[in-house]
Amino acid sequence: VQLQASGGGLVQAGESLMLSCAASGNRFSLSTMGWYRQAPGKQRELVAAIGRGTSTNYADSVQGRFTISRDITKNTVSLQMNSLKPEDTAVYYCYARNVLTNTNAWGQGTQVTVSS
Repeated sequence: VQLQASGGGLVQAGESLMLSCAASGNRFSLSTMGWYRQAPGKQRELVAAIGRGTSTNYADSVQGRFTISRDITKNTVSLQMNSLKPEDTAVYYCYARNVLTNTNAWGQGTQVTVSS
């Protein structure tokens, strides 16, 4: 499974961005998909995750501002980010859990920069 992320960029505080991630390969092998982020000097942290159904999980810091969605048929996961803050600045990585190999596949990372 390979993941290709897109949609990062530079925005001002309060604006919005949408990140997208497309997975190639056997879509039936993927369970949870989601996004992590890593800011300079900080550990990678989970931003949001979504199962094959409707279950979602968000970091407290993005709850109510970010929305994760998934298209099972197209093997894609998206992250709508609203009301962005400078502290959201990070490299965002999409991931997908492969149940056949019991490992995570990772995208290449996309930079999100929010200016104040």
